Amino acid sequence: MPFVTTGDMMKNAQAGGYAIGAFNAENLEMVQAIIAAAEAENAPVMIQTTPGTLKYAGPKCFAGLVSRLARDAKVPVALHLDHGNSYELAEECAREGYTSLMIDGSKLPYEENIAITRRVVAMACGLPVEAELGTVGGKEDGMVAKPQYTDPDEAADFVSRTGISSFAVAIGTAHGVYKGEPKLDLERLSEVRAKVDIPLVLHGTSGVPEDQVRECIRRGICKVNYATDLRIAFTAGVKKAIAEQPDAFDPKKYLAAGRKAVEERVRELIRLLGSNGKA
Repeated sequence: MPFVTTGDMMKNAQAGGYAIGAFNAENLEMVQAIIAAAEAENAPVMIQTTPGTLKYAGPKCFAGLVSRLARDAKVPVALHLDHGNSYELAEECAREGYTSLMIDGSKLPYEENIAITRRVVAMACGLPVEAELGTVGGKEDGMVAKPQYTDPDEAADFVSRTGISSFAVAIGTAHGVYKGEPKLDLERLSEVRAKVDIPLVLHGTSGVPEDQVRECIRRGICKVNYATDLRIAFTAGVKKAIAEQPDAFDPKKYLAAGRKAVEERVRELIRLLGSNGKA
């Protein structure tokens, strides 16, 4: 199928009461695994890269890789900049062919967050743009952040003044590995949903119990991000393959084990989000 933007994908999820899986990829094998899982589940899918991943291999590399694999895919595939940390990176990703952007000014003062977000929306010329208000805690790309919950009234003002396509809420999730079971402020999510009519996004979902994920979707989340979960699966698959064949030296062999582990995990998550059969 052609490479697609996230606009209709997200609106369909919002109308249908399910969520799109947005999966972070770090290399070829993870991209292959995500697309294979989406095809097996007949699900639309988003592949994401963070600024840290784009230091490893730049936007041109990932856009070329994902767009070429998406061309032969049987399901809609979008490529999203996750937690874009500058106007310049968002502009580069748009120029190289990303089909969705996030500008994350959540650590900036409120008016500065609005200003940079509006600037990216204007530059994107209709390309879907996600932004965040409040701060998702934990560790992402080496940066540690304390959680700061989204204010529902500010959320309405922020969405109105920026013109963004989707809105990431901070309700108690965190990036990285949870030390205990996360406690999400579900009532806050409902309050944001009542004031904001564009698609809502949940970050830091790796490790969130399945019942809480389902409840977030019921209350209006229609894009759910997974990164740490897939990194753990990939690494575990590779480690297991090397342990079973310690003399192996062909990367294709043990990286394929990591790819299989990610594919299996993504299939489970797609079914959890309810996007299976929605391509």
